[in-house]
Amino acid sequence: MTIMKLIVVLAAAVVAMPLALAHEVVSSPDGHIKVTAGLKGGKPFYSVARDGRAVINPSYLGFELDKGSLKDGFEVIASKRDTKCETWTQVWGEDKDVVNHYNELRLCLRQRRGTKLRLDVVLRVFDDGLGLRYEFPKQAGLGEFQILDELTQVAMPVDAQAWTIPTQGTTYYEALWTKAPLSQKPEVSTPVTIEVSDSLYMVLHDAALVDYASLNYTPRHLPGAAVTLVASLTPWKNGVKVYGHAPMVTPWRTCIIARTPGELITSRLMLNLNEPCKIADTSWITCGKYVGIWWGMHMKDYTWSQGPKHGATTANTKRYIDFAAAHGMKGVLVEGWNYGWDGDWARDNKFDYTKPYPDYDFEGLQRYALSRGVSLIAHNETGGFAKTYEDQLEAAFSLYERMGIHAVKTGYVHPLMDEKEDQHSQYGIRHYLKVIEAAARHHIMVVNHEPAMPSGLCRTYPNLISGEGFRGQEWNAWSADGGNPPYHVTVLPFTRGLAGSMDFTPGIFNFANKAMPGTHPQTTLAKQLAEYVLLYTPWQMAADEIENYEGQPAFQFIEDVPTNFERTVVLNAKIGNYLTIARKDRDSDNWCVGSATDETARDLDLKLDFLDQGKSYTARIYTDGPGADYRTNPYPVTFTTQAVKRGDVIKVHLAPSGGAAIMIVPVKPVTNH
Repeated sequence: MTIMKLIVVLAAAVVAMPLALAHEVVSSPDGHIKVTAGLKGGKPFYSVARDGRAVINPSYLGFELDKGSLKDGFEVIASKRDTKCETWTQVWGEDKDVVNHYNELRLCLRQRRGTKLRLDVVLRVFDDGLGLRYEFPKQAGLGEFQILDELTQVAMPVDAQAWTIPTQGTTYYEALWTKAPLSQKPEVSTPVTIEVSDSLYMVLHDAALVDYASLNYTPRHLPGAAVTLVASLTPWKNGVKVYGHAPMVTPWRTCIIARTPGELITSRLMLNLNEPCKIADTSWITCGKYVGIWWGMHMKDYTWSQGPKHGATTANTKRYIDFAAAHGMKGVLVEGWNYGWDGDWARDNKFDYTKPYPDYDFEGLQRYALSRGVSLIAHNETGGFAKTYEDQLEAAFSLYERMGIHAVKTGYVHPLMDEKEDQHSQYGIRHYLKVIEAAARHHIMVVNHEPAMPSGLCRTYPNLISGEGFRGQEWNAWSADGGNPPYHVTVLPFTRGLAGSMDFTPGIFNFANKAMPGTHPQTTLAKQLAEYVLLYTPWQMAADEIENYEGQPAFQFIEDVPTNFERTVVLNAKIGNYLTIARKDRDSDNWCVGSATDETARDLDLKLDFLDQGKSYTARIYTDGPGADYRTNPYPVTFTTQAVKRGDVIKVHLAPSGGAAIMIVPVKPVTNH
């Protein structure tokens, strides 16, 4: 062998050696989390450890396609690494600036037999967890294809307690989150919040859900783990999970890994796994508060349809506009303003999104609202008829844009879209994105009710400002079980709230329900105030009928509380029991604090370590008053003020299912003239 040939052989060995390894390791920037990925017997797998302790046991990856099985028989043909560290600014959010720092490993795989197709597995590891996704490169033999099953696993070393909602028997994700061992769970929707130990909390979800099916997990007993969660995608009616075309990327499968419950809330991993903002000019995207002609329908004071009790009248809407203007609110939502609500609207498919009822002067009311510094929020209920809505999008959004309406609340009250496909299937995901993109073209923000579970798309399309996808305030008006239970608000921020902002619609001040006696908010009034801080959305509603706010001193907190924040801090938390969050206003040096408990009364110490050193502040404190109890007397609220500074402690007493809400305002220095 010549020297030249020997050099060539040695060079080839240097290239091939890493590829011949059974696995590779990629670590988080701080080194605490290590992800191992590679092949075991030709099967793609990954595992996760934190500080040397297994967090996820070896878990297999792959697909079943109409082209064949992609679960084994692979070889690694290349591996690539990347790292990134940047800070980006949110248009709105719980924090202004987000640090995006990760290390990435890409394994390029090829099936040696069977399909002989290429498949890339990409892992991004952050200090607070990881994201994993698949990429189907452009290649011969893979144009259009069908995903029949995704085989992603999460193999748990222990059968830990988890907060979940089931996929079966649950419409619109509106079920109560319950806690039980993973092995006792049915198929569950994500997010899945897992309490492994007092120092290990995990959340499984997805990120960047675009043109794909929603992610669910099914617990199974498989070798090598206490319990293994296996991906279960929401299918089309014909059983196909996803229609794809190479090149194609899947959404990220995410796992937040935290030491405390509070770190779950402050993780921005999901947002970081979404694409940067695609809207060049975001100046029209705003934050604020609104009132609406809505709760009155649930109380049977008004109707959505035409008739003597029609709520969406010109005169009634003017009352709400005047109230909003007087109390510094920017929006008025009006439901039942347009044709289509009469008869069986969920079946008739007659909604018209540009034609108001005769007793509702749509354009005149918007002119009046603008003259008072307010705007209408257009309500678009579809009854699940997505195609009908798509056919009217351009006409409706063009009209709203011309009128100066920059916000729409959409609704899909029907378990199926177009009476054929699941809302959370690829069919529904495609529709929701069409609406968001059309709205962006017309400078319109979207609050999506009966939505896809959010996955961080608000980074890419910040006009997607909020949504439902949980049991909101309306369940306190008409649910047969009497309303959301006391623990509900102390669970949502750790479950549904980790998926994205929540249009919970807090602020009910009158708990009497003549329409359904016995069903009402299972909270105190002070806890209703706390919800404005705990349940984040950039547009918060004062949900009650406006007459119920008259003469109520506690309404001052709703007027004062901001909705766009510089920084978020979790002061104390136990999932399902209690929670305290402090948030700094993005437009001032004010802080707001919300604290809530379950049915157990508590005394909490709120340490003010987040305040600026050397500054003096005044804390305006709203707490449960004497005798307050959600079961017998929810109304007492005590208001006090207290001079505070960094490091001070505010002691609060929370009544059963009670709360506290605090505005902390810097003291203005005295100037001598």
